[in-house]
Amino acid sequence: MNFPGSLSTRSAASSADQRATPRFALLLRAAKLVSPGGEYLCIVRDVSATGVKLRLFHSLAGVEQLALESVTGERTGVNLVWEHGGEAGFRFVQPIDVERFIAEAGPYPKRPIRICVDHPARITVTGSVTGARLLDLSRQGARIETDQRLAIGQQLRIDAAEMPQFEATVCWRREPAYGLVFRQLMSLEELAQRTFRMQALRGIPSR
Repeated sequence: MNFPGSLSTRSAASSADQRATPRFALLLRAAKLVSPGGEYLCIVRDVSATGVKLRLFHSLAGVEQLALESVTGERTGVNLVWEHGGEAGFRFVQPIDVERFIAEAGPYPKRPIRICVDHPARITVTGSVTGARLLDLSRQGARIETDQRLAIGQQLRIDAAEMPQFEATVCWRREPAYGLVFRQLMSLEELAQRTFRMQALRGIPSR
C-alpha cells in the first residue's frame, strides 16, 4: 500500500504517533504476516493503538498488502514503515483495541502458528515412499494431502526440499488431508527460515 511523502517523512510521522500513544512490550509473542504472496513468521516486540514493532527472520523487501495475524486468527491490516537489523515497524491501517490485541482475542482458540506453504513432500510408511503435498507447517506438526490412506496413530517419516526427514504420527484425518504431529520440535527461527524458502520455491515441481 502506498502513502504520500518520503520514507523519512513517514518514519518521522510514525515515531510521533508512537510517542503519542502508550506502548506495551510483548516479548516473544509469535504471530505471522500474511500477504497475497505468502505467510511469514514474526515475533511481536511491542504494540500501541497505532502501530507495532516486530522481529523478523528475513527481509520483507517488495512485500505489500500485509496483515498481521495472531494465534487466534485475528487479522489486522498493517503498512511497513521501516525495517532494519531484523526488526521492522508497522502502522496499523486502522487504530486497534490494544487490550483486545494483548489478550489475543479472535475467532478461534489459541493454537501454534501455522504457515501455509503448499509444497511437494514425500512420506515413508513401512518402507514405501509416496508423494504428498505439505499444506501447512508449524513447530510441532503439519497438514498434508496424499493419496496414500493413513490411519490415526500411523507412524511415518516425512521430508521435503528445505525440510529434513521428520518422524511423525497421524493425529487426525479427513481424506485426502491428514494432520501430523512431529517427534521433533523446530525452533521459531528454523520454522521461519524453512517456510520462507519453501514459499520462494512455490511452483517448482516435485523432484
